[in-house]
Amino acid sequence: MSLREDEILREDGSAGIYGVIDKPPSALIVPFEHDGFWLVEQYRYTVGGRYWEFPQGTLPDRADGDPVAVARHELAQETGLRAGRFTPLGRFFHAYGFSSQACNVLLATELSPDPQAAAPDPEEVDLVTKWFPRDEVETMLRDGRITDLGTIGAYGLLLLEERLRAARSDN
Repeated sequence: MSLREDEILREDGSAGIYGVIDKPPSALIVPFEHDGFWLVEQYRYTVGGRYWEFPQGTLPDRADGDPVAVARHELAQETGLRAGRFTPLGRFFHAYGFSSQACNVLLATELSPDPQAAAPDPEEVDLVTKWFPRDEVETMLRDGRITDLGTIGAYGLLLLEERLRAARSDN
C-alpha cells in the first residue's frame, strides 16, 4: 500500500490536504457449500482482536489482476480450497473516505481441496478456517461475532443475487 497527501481545493474555495491510502483491488470470496459458508478467523491488529469473516485479499506484491484470479489465489491461500465456479456478486469500495481500494465480491461454489494452495501470508499464520451452517452465520451477523463490513456487505449482495434468481425461476 502507499500513503499520499494531496493538496486539494474544496468546493468553498479553501485549500486543504486529503490523506489517501492506495491499495490494489481486492477480492472477497463467499465460499458456499451444503447450505453453509467457509469463514476465516484471524487477528486484526488495527482493532486488537480476532474476528470471523469471508476470505479476502489481494495478489502478492501489489499486483493487479482479474477479479477471478485474485479470488482463486485468496481462496486457496486462506482456506486451502478451490472453486469450480465463481459468480460475480458485486463491487464496492472498502473505505472510500480515505482509501482508493475497490473490492470485487465473488460467490465460490463447487468447492474442493486445493493441493497446490500457497502458504498464508506472515500476518495470517494464525488464521483459522471453519465451515458454518447458514443459520449460524446469520446469527453471527446479528450478534456481532461478524463485524467486518466487507463480509456484511457481501452477504447482502448474496441475498440480492438469490432473490433475483428466485424471481427468474418464478417467471
